[in-house]
Amino acid sequence: MTHYPHLLAPLDLGFTTLKNRVLMGSMHTGLEERGDWNRVAEYYAARARGGVALMVTGGMAPNPEGGVFPGAAGLYTPQDIENHRLVTDRVHAEGGKIAMQILHAGRYAYGPDCVAPSALKSPISPFKPRALDEAGIEKQITDIVTAAERAREAGYDGVEAMGSEGYFINQFLCAATNQRDDRWGGSYANRMRLPVEIVSRVRKAVGPDFILIYRISLIDLIPGGQSFDEVTELAKAVEAAGATILNTGIGWHEARVPTIATSVPRAAWAWVTQKLMGKVGIPLITSNRINTPDLAETLLAQGAADMVSMARPFLADPNFVAKAALGQADRIAPCIACNQACLDHTFQGKVSSCLVNPRACHETELRYDPAATPKTIAVIGAGPAGLMAALVADQRGHDVTMFEGEGQLGGQLNMARMIPGKEEFHGLVQWFEGEVARSGIELRLNTRAKAQDLEGFDEVIVATGVSPRDPQIEGQDAPHVLRYIDVLKGKAPVGARVLVVGAGGIGFDVSEYLVHEGESATEDLALWQREWGVTDPADAPGGLAPAGPQPERPARSVTLVQRKAGKPGKGLGKTTGWIHRAALAAKNVRMIGGLEYRKITPEGLLVLRDGKEELLEADTIVLCTGQDPLRDLASALEDAGRAVHVIGGADVAAELDAKRAIDQAARLAARL
Repeated sequence: MTHYPHLLAPLDLGFTTLKNRVLMGSMHTGLEERGDWNRVAEYYAARARGGVALMVTGGMAPNPEGGVFPGAAGLYTPQDIENHRLVTDRVHAEGGKIAMQILHAGRYAYGPDCVAPSALKSPISPFKPRALDEAGIEKQITDIVTAAERAREAGYDGVEAMGSEGYFINQFLCAATNQRDDRWGGSYANRMRLPVEIVSRVRKAVGPDFILIYRISLIDLIPGGQSFDEVTELAKAVEAAGATILNTGIGWHEARVPTIATSVPRAAWAWVTQKLMGKVGIPLITSNRINTPDLAETLLAQGAADMVSMARPFLADPNFVAKAALGQADRIAPCIACNQACLDHTFQGKVSSCLVNPRACHETELRYDPAATPKTIAVIGAGPAGLMAALVADQRGHDVTMFEGEGQLGGQLNMARMIPGKEEFHGLVQWFEGEVARSGIELRLNTRAKAQDLEGFDEVIVATGVSPRDPQIEGQDAPHVLRYIDVLKGKAPVGARVLVVGAGGIGFDVSEYLVHEGESATEDLALWQREWGVTDPADAPGGLAPAGPQPERPARSVTLVQRKAGKPGKGLGKTTGWIHRAALAAKNVRMIGGLEYRKITPEGLLVLRDGKEELLEADTIVLCTGQDPLRDLASALEDAGRAVHVIGGADVAAELDAKRAIDQAARLAARL
């Protein structure tokens, strides 16, 4: 039996053949800027070993003014070319192909030297760009062509011209950002002159036997975006100019519609690619929120695209394709689209990684080598930290016993997966369950380990998690006051008017849970599109519905409060916080900061706000006031003179997140 016959079918490009229909989409990892080229090479080589047909690098700047930030990587010198050749040689040695993405950021460039078609500042950058004159435009085109020539010299199999996501080329295409009245602006024929000229001149420079991908914005999701007729016209022109493949781009970075976050339905944008199928003769790639081989196979089988692009799934598991080919799809570590260690890191200037796979982008320094001296290891707690520690220790050859007080694995993940929009956490828990079942780990569920149970183990890892923090508010023991755990586990009824106390990540999640009823929009694409105001770009340019977002009525009236002054949700994820705030605002959730909690009464919460007492009325009050480390066992062991390793929430509960817990666990288990 052939697993995934469409996904694993070769694709003949004429001058070369791709071994399957899987593209690893471009991701900026920050590795190239660190200058450790062996590390860069191993990152890509690991994915080539894992079976992906073609990879696209993170965006490489064609010149300094086009870099996404000052010092962004590019190919400017002979040494740059040699450095990149280390990468391409390593990929080719593993049987893979790799293309370099050429990314000119235009007005998105985070620096004072940014340039654009018009001098219009982006809402996501503090820098106003300089409008290019004719000579300036010629320079940008020439520099992009030169970058393509250097990529070929460095051994790349192709290049991808980044024409979407609101970057430089995309800025020329949209009237909202191109207000020129010369031959580069005005009519659409003029506005699309730049991408067509770039593709034509790159093709002429690199010759016919070099992959040239054009990343086309199929739906801009901004006011003044392109109509679908314009997109189709561009696609045909780019094909005629010499593109080998068209890759789907979705939305601008400044768009107020989420495109790849975990709350976006799987394959939410494949229909846009399918609209273009048959209108051009070159292969089309669909992308965004595709994270399983079954979904990718279905999309190809139903004619939505010729190839499937997956980016972050290859951070989660570099062996995605190889496992699919072996019929082991359930062993693929799932991308949950959380953005926490990938995009959030990128926008914070850190090296990217993955919540699910801490080795991503750290392959050379975080290794799971066989243990020189296998040990007996006890792991207490089967939340994300304990699970990762146990699995890595077992993989390295240690004899692992895991104790868990509950009757299931997952810990705090089991509450996270109750939140509408976080359905991907179901798959993560299932993956952990499957990996533990296949491992040599001895699992003891419904067992609360005591100090005496741990005698005889060489190492003890305490991952007992957290307990809800006591906010010490007068009246908090009243029957209408609930802890978030009771709410998410469905242990207590919740009234029509709810006050959520504590506006951290858990407070936002609980508020999301309380305003929803029925099917989650993440599971219903049509509902999700209505809630975010997305429509067919054939009906409205840019794909924004003229009526705007049409959210469902909230199931309850919710008010979210915090002691801290300032905007609630400020500490949420760098790239997803705005989504959570916007989703709750659409459900009419009030968010109030800077309160002093006086006491809880039968009518609600009495607070001091701006020096005045105020009663916030509520039928139910839910406490989401932080967590404290659950360290009773660790303290007992330490008091008895035992050396223990404390990880995850049991170590540090502040700003608790699974990313930190899993990374800490993996690094501990890798060195034991």
